[in-house]
Amino acid sequence: MSEIIRYSAGSFVLIVLELLYFKIADRFNIIDKPNQRSSHSIPTIRGGGIIFLFAILLWFATNNFSHPWFTLGAFLIAVVSFLDDLGEQPARLRLMVQLIAFLLMGWEAELYEQSVWLSMIMLIIGVGTINAFNFMDGINGITGIYSLVNLVTLLLINNSLVHFTDDSLLIFSIIGVLIFLFFNFRKKARCFAGDVGSVTIAFIQLFLLIQLVKTTGNYGWIFLFLIYGTDSVITIVYRLTRKENIFKAHRTHLYQYFSNELGFSHLTVSVIYGALQLIINILLSLFLLTSSAWFALILMLTVGTIYLIIRELTLKKIGSKGLIM
Repeated sequence: MSEIIRYSAGSFVLIVLELLYFKIADRFNIIDKPNQRSSHSIPTIRGGGIIFLFAILLWFATNNFSHPWFTLGAFLIAVVSFLDDLGEQPARLRLMVQLIAFLLMGWEAELYEQSVWLSMIMLIIGVGTINAFNFMDGINGITGIYSLVNLVTLLLINNSLVHFTDDSLLIFSIIGVLIFLFFNFRKKARCFAGDVGSVTIAFIQLFLLIQLVKTTGNYGWIFLFLIYGTDSVITIVYRLTRKENIFKAHRTHLYQYFSNELGFSHLTVSVIYGALQLIINILLSLFLLTSSAWFALILMLTVGTIYLIIRELTLKKIGSKGLIM
């Protein structure tokens, strides 16, 4: 009963904090205004994903101040990302803060007591994950739905397969995502996640992933990010072949083609991406702990091949309609 009261009270506090942020954003014009690279057409509050930081801080305060280094890392990376939402910050500053946050996360997860290879691999995955979530946060609902799928999957794994983290961390994160989705998963979103949202929720999931990999010793769990990873990596390669600046805003992710050029609803595309990752998560949960590395390799190659086929067919369809690619 005490846990139910804790989560109910926490939900109420988070809703109040999110609504208070909306007031502040309106007052100080923290608004995302559409441009030629945007997938939206009306000005919308930016930075609504700050609720993910609020959720972690609330969990920290009500959970005997557990995982202080992780919480500090989440706070630092959220702050610099929020400042970037207010006005572009120097790349060196963002990189420095992200590096510090990752080091704090690694310290919390006791990565440095493990092999050097594990630390290096997880650092590389961390940088890729943060950027993938940031790149993929371009249409209503996609960040929230994708994160919800992964967090619920991790909660089920934690309770049925292998215990690797505190349930309450997962539940507070899920509550934050659900509240965000209430305001974002709409045809006309009340708010966008912003860099503060996409980067912070990626940081949270990365910490959980590191704990899971460390507990099981199985790197295959990184495929909890397989759909985002596939779209991000192949899009980067595609843009490099066209000699484009990969750090510039663009609309060449597959989900952007679906929603912008082909006219699919943002909500439909977001659900599709979440559903595909859910299928992968189910396969991982069923087979990964008992199968060899071949399973993970076959899964990656299969998803990559299907993605390339769909992307090629989509580009041909766009080209046949005379639309801009």
